[in-house]
Amino acid sequence: MSYRAIVLDVDGTLVDDQGTIRPKTLQRLRDVERRGVRVMVATGRSEMGVLPILRELGLDTPAVVFNGAGVYCPVEERLIELRILGKRAVRHALEFAREEDLLAMVVRAGRKFATRPRDDHERQAVGLLEALELVPREELPSQALVRVSVFSRRHGDADQFAATFSACLEDRVYLTWFPLNVLADQRGNALQVIDVQPDCGGKREALRLLDERYAIAPEEVVCVGDASNDVPMLEAAGLGVAMRNGMPSALEAADRVIGDNNTDALADLVDELFGE
Repeated sequence: MSYRAIVLDVDGTLVDDQGTIRPKTLQRLRDVERRGVRVMVATGRSEMGVLPILRELGLDTPAVVFNGAGVYCPVEERLIELRILGKRAVRHALEFAREEDLLAMVVRAGRKFATRPRDDHERQAVGLLEALELVPREELPSQALVRVSVFSRRHGDADQFAATFSACLEDRVYLTWFPLNVLADQRGNALQVIDVQPDCGGKREALRLLDERYAIAPEEVVCVGDASNDVPMLEAAGLGVAMRNGMPSALEAADRVIGDNNTDALADLVDELFGE
């Protein structure tokens, strides 16, 4: 199969555990992008969180952010698509966090707000976030939100937490959930996290964008990821590839598995599929 685009998750895939793109990977991606291959990033990060990655890669292809709820253009340096959570979904999510006395964070384009952390796990969870403002729970904004995140260490595993949380929701939303310690900068953190985003196709939105903007069909796209939020794009792509360090759901959804994110496995994959 001749592929015309590659879509990359960021954490656990494109970057290593130190948060950097390996030099060989960076060079290979720049090379194939110059030859006309579309290189796209699809991430759960906000536009602020992914901007340094886009600048380092030097891409002009828009990036899927907020797990599919937004699209950021690095050329225009703005969000060109953004879905907003409904008021009722926001209210139910924040009521759940208040009733359970859980750390909560809400995100608008360009700004993030969280309740004040009360222990080391909560401080670690919010300590590295960009543009974060800590406020009393009653001062959390509730309008024009693209995400509500709720953190817990009292609900067993992430699946159990998500099941309990979902029971309080009535609106259609897009949920992602995972143990926070799957992130390299959160090792040892006991919190589980649920992200509530507007109803969308998840990272599968990257394939829709490539088709609409560049007439690249899903079967012409390679998607690479490592986590449960990557499953929608791994399943829809012409070739879904999981990193060896990935979560079981990603490994199961992928067509093939390569080495982990601390090796040159991604660069080798790019050489194999897009080499001259």
